[in-house]
Amino acid sequence: MAVFVLLAAFAAAVGVQAATTERIIANRFSGLAIDGFDPVAYFVDGQPILGLQEFEAWQGGVVWRFHNEGNRASFLAHPEIYGPQFGGYDPMDVARGVTVAGNPRLWLVADQRLFLFSREESREAFAADPERYLRQATERWRVLERDLPQ
Repeated sequence: MAVFVLLAAFAAAVGVQAATTERIIANRFSGLAIDGFDPVAYFVDGQPILGLQEFEAWQGGVVWRFHNEGNRASFLAHPEIYGPQFGGYDPMDVARGVTVAGNPRLWLVADQRLFLFSREESREAFAADPERYLRQATERWRVLERDLPQ
């Protein structure tokens, strides 16, 4: 793990970064992705943790905050893994063909990816049959993403 974090920090330092391919929801007042929560903490700590201003990174057109430098480095090395799927929109709503922002406090890691939900009922339904809803959401996401405001 230490080697991975060291390699991720080196890649970030020399400017080699993977790019997220999805448009990410940002708070319209602060500009922070997922309201300033550390996206890596969901995987490492198993809970949402607010990031700190001293551990910020610009990625995918938004500012991300992290709880520590290791989480920041991990994210910069693999934003496609740690960033919320569907840009942070609720996958259940995406599956229905609409975009509703997910709440960083209503989350689930499924298939090694982070999903944010707008309602507890959505999270419960998704958890019961993630393959079904992921298939539907993935089919509709490309059209929905294209129509999102810049």
